[in-house]
Amino acid sequence: MNTAFFDVDTQLDFVYPAGALYTPGAESIVEPLTRLTRYAADRKIQVIATTDAHAEDDPEFTVWKPHCVAGTTGQQKVAGTTMREPLILSSEDGALAKVQPEIASAAQIIVQKQKIDCFTNPNLQPLLLSLDVERFVVYGLLTEFCLQSALLGLLRMGFHVEWVMNATKSFDSSKEAAILRKFEEGGGLLTSVAEICS
Repeated sequence: MNTAFFDVDTQLDFVYPAGALYTPGAESIVEPLTRLTRYAADRKIQVIATTDAHAEDDPEFTVWKPHCVAGTTGQQKVAGTTMREPLILSSEDGALAKVQPEIASAAQIIVQKQKIDCFTNPNLQPLLLSLDVERFVVYGLLTEFCLQSALLGLLRMGFHVEWVMNATKSFDSSKEAAILRKFEEGGGLLTSVAEICS
């Protein structure tokens, strides 16, 4: 089964205490994230990575404090999750056509977004359908927000989806059980870094 990794919002503003929207304890998953990225690079497994890329006056900042403003340090991905020469896919109409020739050879495709749900980037779904991939291995932040949207969106598209539980983090762990149930009822499977990288 052809596989790609799906890395959700592993950005400095979310992962480290100095970040604008730090998730307590998120730095504890940096080592597992790095291990998954290295494993993908060594085996030439393509990584689709979502990232927030907000404008300074983004409407989302009426709900959340300003974070991941495009071009700032906090918007950057954690060092261990970045591969060489990633391909950037913006949320602008027509962006997919511009990068289409480079997709097959890109080790990592960074899909930018301005909302919680990565599928609000209109280029993401056609990108995924263009790939020769049946299975996505998913990890990142945050379980009850962006990660949940990615997991359930991939399931709705009909992919085989595996959630790497020890390479994810929640803001409120009490909400995990309901998300797990929804994910498994949709056909998703749970896994670990050790199982994926064995």
